[in-house]
Amino acid sequence: MEETSTPRAQWLRGVLDMCLLALMAEAPVYGYEMTVRLAKVGLDVADGSIYPALARLRKRGLVEIERRSGGGGPARTYYRPSESGMRMLRAWSRDWGEFATSIGSLIGPPAREES
Repeated sequence: MEETSTPRAQWLRGVLDMCLLALMAEAPVYGYEMTVRLAKVGLDVADGSIYPALARLRKRGLVEIERRSGGGGPARTYYRPSESGMRMLRAWSRDWGEFATSIGSLIGPPAREES
């Protein structure tokens, strides 16, 4: 069976909720802005992945929403972590650090390309 998605895409699916909470923890943010900010750091995520993840986080009580005027356009929904969302983000961040350290110890530093 041929793999259709890259390992990077699979990894991102596994940590998308954590990444979204991290963006929200900086300041309330709306969905499209999250897509743009993730892309700026090299994480390309389609809107079709962001909004289901936001709905999941909201259903779990990890985010709160606020509707704001869109400055002439439609109102935007801004997301921010709830208190439990902030606790979850701290726990996930700690777990991620431990996980990344473990994986790093197995695979070593990134290989350099010969020029």
